[in-house]
Amino acid sequence: MNFKTVAEAFNYYKGHSLTDIEKRAAEIGNLIDSDPNASVEALNIELDGLKEAKKNLETRSQHNQGGTFNPITGMNFNQQQTVPTENIFESTEYRSAFYKTLLGQKLTDVETRTFNKAMELQEAERRADAFNTTTNSAAVLPTTTLNEVIKKARTMGGLIAHCRNFNIPTNISVPIGTPTNKAQWHVEGAVVDSEKLQTAAVSFAGYEIIKVFSISAAAKKMTVQAFEAYMIDELTNCVMEAIADALVNGTGAGQGTGLLTGITWDESNSLDLTGQYTDFTKALATLKRGYAAGAKFAMSNATLYNKVYSLVDSNGRPIFIADPKNESIGYILGKEVVIDDNLADDTIILGNFNYMGYNIPQGVMIETSRESSFKSGLIDYRAMAIADTKPLVSEAFVKLSAPAGA
Repeated sequence: MNFKTVAEAFNYYKGHSLTDIEKRAAEIGNLIDSDPNASVEALNIELDGLKEAKKNLETRSQHNQGGTFNPITGMNFNQQQTVPTENIFESTEYRSAFYKTLLGQKLTDVETRTFNKAMELQEAERRADAFNTTTNSAAVLPTTTLNEVIKKARTMGGLIAHCRNFNIPTNISVPIGTPTNKAQWHVEGAVVDSEKLQTAAVSFAGYEIIKVFSISAAAKKMTVQAFEAYMIDELTNCVMEAIADALVNGTGAGQGTGLLTGITWDESNSLDLTGQYTDFTKALATLKRGYAAGAKFAMSNATLYNKVYSLVDSNGRPIFIADPKNESIGYILGKEVVIDDNLADDTIILGNFNYMGYNIPQGVMIETSRESSFKSGLIDYRAMAIADTKPLVSEAFVKLSAPAGA
């Protein structure tokens, strides 16, 4: 064949095998050497095209990407983007597909395939997990968004910022380590008796938290970033606030168990709040050894300023020291003060809140409906989480409260 340009020869041979390309190049060499009537210019054009086709084939083989190599730009273009195979809920593709689906916007091909793959994984897990009451259209909140929700909840203040966060399956007993005795000096050659570690086992149940909120259909015009920021605010204000309240007041019946109801309060761990600074010294003395290092005082804002702020010791020094420099409220006898208005007034909890926990085993599920608010032109969104709260070690806490009738 007679080719007028190198590009024309390249396009013809780029789909051929390396064997065919090398075979044709050898034939051209023989023609130039043996045939005096051969068109050397045309054969040289074809030979240059064969060289470019060979280069293209070798480059594609090295990269192993199956794309089309452009010999002019030196770039290799993939014909098809792949769906993330690991940590799909953390991927950028799933995050974008998740919010576009909620907004009713069009997805790209890779976003569609990523979202469908994620839904398949959810369906496989949903058959036996705590989300078996949800419909097939519910989608798990992207991991990055869930992390932002929890991070923002921890900046709201209150005990949720100081309690331990778990992501473990429900109804599985997990051991929690408690303070142990220190190591001992050893006499060379002496026998050392082993110490049996004391652990407390905790098993979280699965309780549903549901919140339905509606926004205008005009939200379809929002960007993914703006809608994600809106969802973070809404989920923090509803789901995480419900967990924060359960950490204190949860009854354990259809909801998490709180500090006030989940611990048996008696003379061994309860003291009267009489309005004297000795109330706090007695509480610190009552707290069992090993928990004091990370202990904090938790109370409502009203309790702090009505019962604690003006207290002084026997030398006239205030026991509460405000801390305007750091992010904390202040300190009582060297222990940080945590303000949580879910606590009833005139009730103070002293404890190591690493031994109070909340569990969100499978994140937050989001489902959208455009039928329920058909007449109003709104879009309904339902957020649902499976969660539980529970004191992990009861002996890590001491309660101060106003005596009955006071």
